[in-house]
Amino acid sequence: MHILDIFKERGFFAQVTFEEELYKQLEEPTTFYVGFDPTGDSLHIGHYIPIIAMAHMQRAGHRPIALMGGGTAMVGDPSGKTELRQMLTPETIRHNVAGIKKQMERFLDFGEGKAIIVNNADWLLKLNYVDFLREIGVYFSVNQMLTAECYKQRLEKGLTFFEFNYMLMQGYDFLELFRRYGCRLQLGGDDQWSNILAGADLVRRKEREKAFALTCKLLLTGDGMKMGKTVKGALWLDPAKTTPYEFYQYFRNVDDADVEKCLALLTFLPMDEVRRLGSLRDSGINEAKRVLAFEVTKLIHGEEEAGKAQQAAASLFGGGSLEGSVPTTALSREELLEDNRLTTLLARCGLAKSRGAARKLVEQNAVSVADVKITDVEARIAEDQIPADGLMLKVGKKTHHRLTLR
Repeated sequence: MHILDIFKERGFFAQVTFEEELYKQLEEPTTFYVGFDPTGDSLHIGHYIPIIAMAHMQRAGHRPIALMGGGTAMVGDPSGKTELRQMLTPETIRHNVAGIKKQMERFLDFGEGKAIIVNNADWLLKLNYVDFLREIGVYFSVNQMLTAECYKQRLEKGLTFFEFNYMLMQGYDFLELFRRYGCRLQLGGDDQWSNILAGADLVRRKEREKAFALTCKLLLTGDGMKMGKTVKGALWLDPAKTTPYEFYQYFRNVDDADVEKCLALLTFLPMDEVRRLGSLRDSGINEAKRVLAFEVTKLIHGEEEAGKAQQAAASLFGGGSLEGSVPTTALSREELLEDNRLTTLLARCGLAKSRGAARKLVEQNAVSVADVKITDVEARIAEDQIPADGLMLKVGKKTHHRLTLR
């Protein structure tokens, strides 16, 4: 099956330029790229769709370039932002790039002649500004740029000229990758359409060569909200930020209506199996959710960690012994004595963003300690209440956390 047909069947396809021409281009091995701005030292689930798309492309015989935005991160992408992004230091950016590189290697083959990782700092930080404007700026219309979706939100509060350069820099990335590696296609999330389109257009206009833009759908819930938000914030791929158990539980608890879509987008299961699992109803949909959670966790954290997370979930919800990778926070006795209020402990364990948020959870009857519902916002946890193997805190029906003393 042609890779574009795979994308359509699995639900990746959002927007594309010159579709018929791209079909022909991808009948032969083609170099393509996806950009990742290193604003943090870990990727999150929002990056996962383009990563899986890259893996599908590589399996179809095409060559991926993972472009680390060491240069563009020093400006910051205004897309989807209502305020200026925090400016990162070069040292922070280098640290973040190193962390992301390690994660990318789980998904792509970086062997000889295979996928490569490059950093746009290698060319962007060496540019002469006047030369850049003369060579690149003449191909960008300010009128067209102001209509781009990525700038509309910022225009209401004020778009700095600093950020206005971002589209030119990302477009220049495509031109540089074409010149260095013969890159013909940029993939990315659909929220990047304007920037990706600008790069493909720059290559076509300046080099008179074929260049294409293709965006993937964003990972959204049935009501149009971005998936991957937790109490702690984003759903990270780094196990130090989001444990494999927390990761597993997130997908174990997705809405029934999102299961088939997630199976198609986030796993490599054959589509016949995806459709079978997606067709299950009532209690049967839990089988599909367990498969989804295991497969995604396995791809990101490995089969062993996925198995531990699955075992932990089965123990908690099946009445078995407490084993596996249940998220755990260990406090010293001194820390407990300093403040043993339940609301403080909920916040320290990441079950609430703050003590105020924890109070609201208690007031909503959403908190249990050792399976006992807590309704007193001033409740405290004494040292003798914490068993040797830990005290189980629960928020809602499905979020568990173990508190231990060290």
